[in-house]
Amino acid sequence: MIDRRALLRLAAGAGTASLVAACGWDGGNAVRPLLLDVSRFNDWVGEKIFFSKHRLASEYPVAERTASLPSYFISPSLPMLENPSAWRLQVAGLVREPQALSLDQLQAMPRTSYTVKHHCVEGWSAIATWHGVPVSAVAERCGLLPQARYVRFDSFDSGYSNGWDLASAMHPQTILAYGMNDNPLPPKHGAPLRLYSPTKLGYKMTKYLVSLTFTAERPGGYWEDQGYPWFGGV
Repeated sequence: MIDRRALLRLAAGAGTASLVAACGWDGGNAVRPLLLDVSRFNDWVGEKIFFSKHRLASEYPVAERTASLPSYFISPSLPMLENPSAWRLQVAGLVREPQALSLDQLQAMPRTSYTVKHHCVEGWSAIATWHGVPVSAVAERCGLLPQARYVRFDSFDSGYSNGWDLASAMHPQTILAYGMNDNPLPPKHGAPLRLYSPTKLGYKMTKYLVSLTFTAERPGGYWEDQGYPWFGGV
């Protein structure tokens, strides 16, 4: 039988580990193993116990949108495509039909729009409207194979990447966003395409997407490999 109080105590400890990592300090060699153990346990709790593909994040009235959201990227300057018309999203890995999809093709697919709250691991939140195509629709178009268990999302922002479990990626609110607040996605927020889901913390939502790859093995990620929780759920 699961001791829920013990789970909550450990989850709280994992939250501390996340904030410590967000501040760029991992406690040094003496503390690092404990933080990593707690983080791995938090991943397990989030993925296996608390996550549900049927639970939807709350939506908000457009009137409650935040005036502006902070923008973050890894590159020393704002990532921009030299030739936007040549950009394609590469979909590969465990699919029957790998594809290279243009923005026009993605915009012609089933569209999802919602106004939701964005949560950052650094402690702030903001409300915005996002428009895009569900990752599940892309998976269906490419013929997802049954061996797939994870997805790797790669960016042209200095090699940034994230790894997701398949259930989170197939959640109905997980989208490839090409629009924000009723306008095309701006460069500072990941144009031409970014990953978005209100069920995840901000660092899990890869901006400046160039590829998604379905795999049988769990991928790492830019921040995850540095100690951030891999699951990163809200």
